[in-house]
Amino acid sequence: YLLLLLSDGNLPTGSFVSSSGLESYFKHGFPALAQETILDPGTPKAPVGIQSTIAFIRQSLAAYTRLALPFASDAHVVTAETEGSTEQSVLHQLHELDARYEAMTLNHITRRASKAQGVALLTLFSKGFSRPGWVDGLTVEGSIDKSLGPRSQNQRVFESLVDAFKLSIRRGETPGHLPVCWGVLTASLLLSKERSQQLFLFLFARSLLSAAIRLNTIGPYAAQQLLLHVIRPMVDEEAANCGSLSAQMPPSQKQKPTHGEEDWDRLENEGLPATTWPLGEILAARHDLQHSRIFNS
Repeated sequence: YLLLLLSDGNLPTGSFVSSSGLESYFKHGFPALAQETILDPGTPKAPVGIQSTIAFIRQSLAAYTRLALPFASDAHVVTAETEGSTEQSVLHQLHELDARYEAMTLNHITRRASKAQGVALLTLFSKGFSRPGWVDGLTVEGSIDKSLGPRSQNQRVFESLVDAFKLSIRRGETPGHLPVCWGVLTASLLLSKERSQQLFLFLFARSLLSAAIRLNTIGPYAAQQLLLHVIRPMVDEEAANCGSLSAQMPPSQKQKPTHGEEDWDRLENEGLPATTWPLGEILAARHDLQHSRIFNS
């Protein structure tokens, strides 16, 4: 039931105003370069709009997973393990993750969209998912115990943490990026880390398809076909490959770097987050330079 609620496309999280670079990708003429590889000559080719959309989603999803998913995973772990920790210590860890993601986000367009959607998620929790006090006195017809019961202690702890984190964002103490806020939201709703990761990637891919529909590069029926037959294996593969990555600084990273081949191999083997698609960063950074545009980012 919780997964159905979180995957609702009508949630006011601001994802519909961001194309994640897709609009810039089409405006700069890159779809003409995307060609689908067909092994069997007798197999019909997909239309150019679908080919180019798939090419962009494949690259963008892989890059976003490699960079953002470790931060969402770590924020989920930090929030879920609040027992035995003070609220201030948890907030300090979230601020560190948030600052690190801010430093690794290379262009101001992506940072702007990420911060807007991040605080929207926390507002969604406070206004849409937190348990209101008037629910405690309600009864449900047909329910076994006829009562919804009072809020648990864990619910109060998570609600207080989300409110404190949102307040620190409003004060300018931390950026409040989307991956970190997503981890906080899903952990506060007691969603498992694996479910959180899968849904995080699915929603990103679905937002790209939604943007493609608004840009009129594909139709709504074609988007549904892609979501089932093409996007699903992409999401499964990326979640399997990057689900164990962490944004936490490993002990060996504190050593003096040599910037040699062995040093780069060591960092890669430790599974650190990284930007893997420079072209996507350039296209996203050029979004505001377009003469006309539909999306904010």
